[in-house]
Amino acid sequence: METEKLRVYDEHGNPQGIETRQAVHEQGLWHETFHCWMVGRRNNRDTVYLQLRSEAKKDFPGLFDITAAGHLLADETVEDGVREVKEELGLEVDFDKLILLGMVKDQMEIPGFIDNERCHCFLYPMPNNNDLRFELQLEEVSGMGEVDFEALADLFAGKEEEVEIDGFIATLDGHSPFKKRIGLKEIVPHSSSYLEKIIYLIRQELNK
Repeated sequence: METEKLRVYDEHGNPQGIETRQAVHEQGLWHETFHCWMVGRRNNRDTVYLQLRSEAKKDFPGLFDITAAGHLLADETVEDGVREVKEELGLEVDFDKLILLGMVKDQMEIPGFIDNERCHCFLYPMPNNNDLRFELQLEEVSGMGEVDFEALADLFAGKEEEVEIDGFIATLDGHSPFKKRIGLKEIVPHSSSYLEKIIYLIRQELNK
């Protein structure tokens, strides 16, 4: 995976060439990603689905994250990013059914890892709340959870320390349900500006 070729950009989105994924994160080069936030309804409230990353993942194993997301390879278009939904979650989603939220920058730096992303963000309203729809790629995703949207917004804004998440862990025998409370330390880190903007954009669509 570290040898995957990604197209790199300057901060303004001007193409600068192609580099390996490893070089991109070592040097903090700007690159593009695909983010798909899936939403549903439960008890007359809007909800958001979060994936639980596999413990086998190199980066941020065992943490909750965006419903489906991934890097856009050098030879891919934004439309090709929808493959992440099929690969990770086993869902056939037509790109035309996605709601464009826009491009949102996300920057993060931890020791040995600098991430400067231009994220092409989309919203997908789930047809229903049937968790059995998911057929997870266990090497990538070990479970799915559902949280109240406004509660998640308060968590991201620092107004709450924890949020209740209801979901399942995928097992060889099927699904093992869970319900617990999680804080930001159980969620893959994203910049505060990204979280603020994505909540704003999702809320705009949900209120239409």
